[in-house]
Amino acid sequence: MEKIKSLYSNIIGEGKPFIILHGFLGSGDNWKTLGSEFAEKGYQVHLVDQRNHGRSFHDAAFNYEILSADLKNYCDKYNLSDIVLLGHSMGGKTAMLFATQFPELVSKLLIADISPRFYPIHHDAILDGLSQLDFSSLKSRGEADENLSKYVSDFGTRQFLLKNLYWKEKGLLALRMNLEVLADQVEEVGEPLPISAKFEGDTLFLRGDKSEYISNQDEQIIHAHFPKAKIVTISNAGHWLHAENPEEFYNAVMAFIA
Repeated sequence: MEKIKSLYSNIIGEGKPFIILHGFLGSGDNWKTLGSEFAEKGYQVHLVDQRNHGRSFHDAAFNYEILSADLKNYCDKYNLSDIVLLGHSMGGKTAMLFATQFPELVSKLLIADISPRFYPIHHDAILDGLSQLDFSSLKSRGEADENLSKYVSDFGTRQFLLKNLYWKEKGLLALRMNLEVLADQVEEVGEPLPISAKFEGDTLFLRGDKSEYISNQDEQIIHAHFPKAKIVTISNAGHWLHAENPEEFYNAVMAFIA
């Protein structure tokens, strides 16, 4: 029998389990600051790296059914139930599907800046830029940033992406993510939630006021899948709303889960 591969996580604090799922090309590390703040309020925060991201295992299979199954295996391993589940972007899609498949495990569902609908591919420039990084010659993060800037003009986005850099060995930089598989299967990231998928529990959607990921038209589809959903807009924030306005994001989350 094939051994079940386990996701890497950073677990902070003690108390009610609170799982956070990062977005595409991110990792649990993106949530360390907020995760620590949630932990201070009596939660055991699990900053999970999804497969092919961060320190988790690399695998050729990659879609939301599989990401949801990974999370179920993770909950089984740590004997987690009655969880608070928060997902951002791609992680939000995983969280949505998981909650509809395993509603008995989820006490509160929070989705950050993503709707259940289909999204066309829009990461081309980022993936092209990352793919052309030549690690045989790159000697510093600064050089990597300079090369990436030819493809990705936004400094904040580049900083987010370059968090994936690490020293594989002395003098050799590499990316933690499985870029080959993620680039090859990028269309999976935009896949919609199955039409019949429904979660009747408490749900909060958070959107950035400068982001176009959740439009007013999306409210209908959100309520079709999540009848109890509330939608809160975070001010002065785009798609990375938790990083751009962490205080308002934190307050909105705490008001919902407390």
